[in-house]
Amino acid sequence: MTTHHQHYIAGEWVAHPGDRWIEVINPATEALLSRIPQGSREDAGRAISAAEAAQPGWEALPAVERGVWLHKIATAIRAREPELTATIVAEGGKTQGLAQTEVLFTADYFDYMAEWARRYEGEIINSDRPDENIFLFKKAIGVTTGILPWNFPFFLIARKAAPALITGNTIVIKPSELTPNNAAIFADILHQLGLPAGVINLVYGLGPEVGQALADNPKVGLVSLTGSVGAGIATMQAAARNVTRVSLELGGKAPAIVMDDADCDLAVRAIVSSRIINSGQVCNCAERVYVQQGIYDRFLSALTAAFQQIKYGDPAEQRDIDMGPLINAAARDRVGQKVAEAVATGAKVVLGGKPAGEKGFFFQPTLLTEVRQEMAIMQEEIFGPVLPVMAFKTLDEAIALANDCEYGLTSSIYTRDLNTTMIALRKLKFGETYVNRENFEAMQGFHAGWRKSGVGGADGKHGLEEYLQTHVAYLQFSQAQA
Repeated sequence: MTTHHQHYIAGEWVAHPGDRWIEVINPATEALLSRIPQGSREDAGRAISAAEAAQPGWEALPAVERGVWLHKIATAIRAREPELTATIVAEGGKTQGLAQTEVLFTADYFDYMAEWARRYEGEIINSDRPDENIFLFKKAIGVTTGILPWNFPFFLIARKAAPALITGNTIVIKPSELTPNNAAIFADILHQLGLPAGVINLVYGLGPEVGQALADNPKVGLVSLTGSVGAGIATMQAAARNVTRVSLELGGKAPAIVMDDADCDLAVRAIVSSRIINSGQVCNCAERVYVQQGIYDRFLSALTAAFQQIKYGDPAEQRDIDMGPLINAAARDRVGQKVAEAVATGAKVVLGGKPAGEKGFFFQPTLLTEVRQEMAIMQEEIFGPVLPVMAFKTLDEAIALANDCEYGLTSSIYTRDLNTTMIALRKLKFGETYVNRENFEAMQGFHAGWRKSGVGGADGKHGLEEYLQTHVAYLQFSQAQA
């Protein structure tokens, strides 16, 4: 029997009337996994009202007590790790190892944010007047919303909900319609724990309907979205009607620069890891590689050999694989079209380049050479296991090529020279740069993009600040004796 999920609003499962359902498909087998409600603006509105009703009481709790709830959530997640891992593998096509890492990292993230209960703070500012103090308080925004992608669906719950809750906000979460089953388990965890009703609410549906309703509601103080540039623009437009704050993590086109003095083996391992993680469906994946001429032939040979060793298949059936399928048929076809367009404009396929298998949405690991900077394959996000490689002469040329892009999320450089590293760090126009390592951020860092890669950011103390607003008080007093 196919599972039919329900919204989770105000601490209760809300039945879905009518026949508007969305089918959730296993991308490796194309089997039907579940159905979720195709929610409405009214569903979103009810969830926002529930969050609004719960917020004053939640904010009134001492932050350390809110932190206790986050620790409870983390512990409960670890207890259900096998179930969550299997669910993420089935609905997202993620390898078992990566899915398990996501679950455990999510639990760690709740624990990490819980520890900020005693750490976030306001300020006392010197006044120009003799008998006055200026206090700057950091306060909750109120009701927040989190609109999630499908590529790291479980972790993104924590990335949005954990900082929201520890700072006294409540939240409404809309999972991706492609990977919602893990969120249903999360809602069950909250229900079993007895989290106060309305603190976290879950509404299913499509972005143009439910996502827009979460962004344009005047009761919402912050909209946090991870997704495409198009989704980000639509969210900003909707939020602008009420001048609502937005925090957006959008697309990426991460350049990897390999210098002549690089450790070739290390660079190959890191770039391959950064390209094929989640089948290349990660915004901070290495999306294009620039290799200095002196090492180009050796690097390309080693990279080709590494790509030839990549194993893929149904992650539920095979544990010893490097990647699974793309998320759906549309994603597979889009990647194939991008490769075909690159070849039509002069690129050479070194290996791969085609869909794979008779069932499921698989695409071969693909290497492209003889690419040019103006090609779409070097400018547009691929979001699949395809890597274009291009030679360069000087560091300045490589940096100019890397910066020649509308995105600005992540970048990387491989070199043994400190001066080269420091010049690159000064001139690269990206929110993150990885030096001699794979592209993967830390929870205590700050994950934020430049240009069309986003507004605001997440993680660490700076990500926590996204969920706070300031209240300045000018307090005059008298030194006269009573």
